[in-house]
Amino acid sequence: MLTQSLPLNEDALRHRRVVSLKVAAPSVRRTSSQNLLEGSRELVIEHEGNEYHLRLTRNDKLILTK
Repeated sequence: MLTQSLPLNEDALRHRRVVSLKVAAPSVRRTSSQNLLEGSRELVIEHEGNEYHLRLTRNDKLILTK
């Protein structure tokens, strides 16, 4: 018995690409903002001689500025 494969539509191809990208992506280290800020509202990050400020706003959003 012969079977014929049907061509994949665009959505199926896009889904297949996304799934393969997700599987191939390396794992990323995660931490919570509470662990970083330790109760304060601002954290200074030094990177290559520059200071970056991570601030917690009144609306509980994070802003990173140089």
